[in-house]
Amino acid sequence: MISYDKFVANKRLRRFVLLIAVIGLFYLLRSMMSLFLLTFTFTFLSVQLVRSVQKRFPKVKPVWVIVPVYLLIIAGLVFAVANYVPQIVSQTGKMFTSLQKFYQSDDMKSNIYLTAVYDYLQQINLDAQIKTAVAQAVNYISSVGAMGLNIFLSFLLSFFYTSQVEQMNVFGRQFLDSSYGWLFDDLRYYGQKFVNTFGVVIEAQLMIAVVNTALTTITLLFMKMPSVIALAVMVFILSLIPVAGVIISLIPLSFIGYSVGGIRYVVYIIIMIIIIHMIETYFLNPQFMSSMTHLPIFFTFVILIVSEELIGTWGLIIGIPIFVFFLDILGVHSIQKNESKKKLSLKKFR
Repeated sequence: MISYDKFVANKRLRRFVLLIAVIGLFYLLRSMMSLFLLTFTFTFLSVQLVRSVQKRFPKVKPVWVIVPVYLLIIAGLVFAVANYVPQIVSQTGKMFTSLQKFYQSDDMKSNIYLTAVYDYLQQINLDAQIKTAVAQAVNYISSVGAMGLNIFLSFLLSFFYTSQVEQMNVFGRQFLDSSYGWLFDDLRYYGQKFVNTFGVVIEAQLMIAVVNTALTTITLLFMKMPSVIALAVMVFILSLIPVAGVIISLIPLSFIGYSVGGIRYVVYIIIMIIIIHMIETYFLNPQFMSSMTHLPIFFTFVILIVSEELIGTWGLIIGIPIFVFFLDILGVHSIQKNESKKKLSLKKFR
């Protein structure tokens, strides 16, 4: 039987055991997954903002940066909730109604291009599925309070961490000098890997989602599509899903486009999606994720399917970043930021 001293001396074994233990801990606390991920994302972005400001103004305290930024975010959220949330709810309801009417219309049944689609939708009983989806949406809306609480707590925790990041650094270093310093050193090792992979990919995907949503919304406004705000929210959420999000968003956009302008609008939407996908592939990905592992499409979809089964809806968003994190742990691929944005390390969190 291996002794404690030999276990501590065997760095590879102890790190493997620690990784399994951490995975098990997160599995037990999976009900708090939203709180963990939102807190990490908010904290990662806010700390990065503070560090970028401190590069130009080294003497600036983190609290001087983060307080006005968070106040602006709160003011923006209050304005959005007061002015746009009712519109989003109303437009989403109209969008579902429009899709259902179009599905049941004579144009859908008689158009030669849509006959095959109509037959397939008949087989899967789309009408009943739409009603089920609406019922599920009502149940989801009833749980918005819990999600709102998670967002509020994550926002608050990230604010406290970032505003006192220097004190947190000093406090964290004390653990490295403790009797179990090896344990916290290994945790720091995984934390650094996590920040350099998961954090970077999530940040890049957020930026890509914002650009994709902006381009799509501008195009939809030119096409005079209905329920543009609701469609923009849908596109943004789906854009957080790598690769598959573009394909998924094409389906409802095409149906709504056809109901407004016929097959001509469907062609416009397909061209728009192709152009946006090309911009994402040849400009946004090189700009935001220059050295990220470019997974084959097969692996991408397999990861999305498995992660959705294991984690739920969050798996569609974080499945790829987690997989890239394990690739980094295994030494298969090491992700870095591009040269203009130096590689992030745990120093930001220490």
